[in-house]
Amino acid sequence: MTGDVDGDRPGDEDDRSPEEPATDGGTDHPAESPIAEHARPAGGDAPETGLAGPTPEDRPHPTGRRDEHGVRKEPDHGPEPTRRATVSALVEDEPGVLARAAGLFRRRQFNIESLTVGPTTVEGHSRITLVVEETEAGIEQAKKQLAKLTPVIAVGELSEDAVAAELVLLKVRGEEPDKVHAITSMYDGQTLDAGPRTITVQITGDENTIDDAIDAFDQFGIIEIARTGQTALERGDSPTTPGEEPGHSAGSTDDDEFTNYDD
Repeated sequence: MTGDVDGDRPGDEDDRSPEEPATDGGTDHPAESPIAEHARPAGGDAPETGLAGPTPEDRPHPTGRRDEHGVRKEPDHGPEPTRRATVSALVEDEPGVLARAAGLFRRRQFNIESLTVGPTTVEGHSRITLVVEETEAGIEQAKKQLAKLTPVIAVGELSEDAVAAELVLLKVRGEEPDKVHAITSMYDGQTLDAGPRTITVQITGDENTIDDAIDAFDQFGIIEIARTGQTALERGDSPTTPGEEPGHSAGSTDDDEFTNYDD
């Protein structure tokens, strides 16, 4: 019997089982590829999938938490300092505009100390003045959120030396009318109502004046109190709200017209 020893026999093409790896120097495993070999740390094992890198436990993680305004606060730094700011918003006269502004601040949990609204020299426009006690980031968020409301035309923060005033009505006991009238005159106030049992007075001024007046009338026994909150305007020719153009009086001429702040 003769046989072709050197010839190919059927089935000799590949005697390896399907699970047996190739022996021709191929790189079937991704961890054995040149890229993975280059990325493998010195003295470390190749990852089973992907490139080498730190484990999730070894990766840096933020230590602080974000506050309600989305600003990350580091726990080691303690609470952020707050400051008071007076914000003025020029709005179009629409039903419910004040309720929408108040609802915005309530939802956002801004610390609002006072909020007032009144007409301006431009027909159809009103001014909202609010005083907030917030962090720097909170004040910026308050202005941005207020500016997003549809009837709001412009929003701006007033300077520290702006002209500010508020009004308070005080109803006190009337057992000592002469002393009550003396205190009222000392604060340049007005007596609005005087009876045998109660006296109602009106005091206007800045926040410190109002606080001092309330302390002075407390000796008589304050029955009721109503306080408007602060309203303010910028000093001089500076507009209270950015881009605001004051309305011109009927008797104004070209020589005494107000400056157009849009120019």
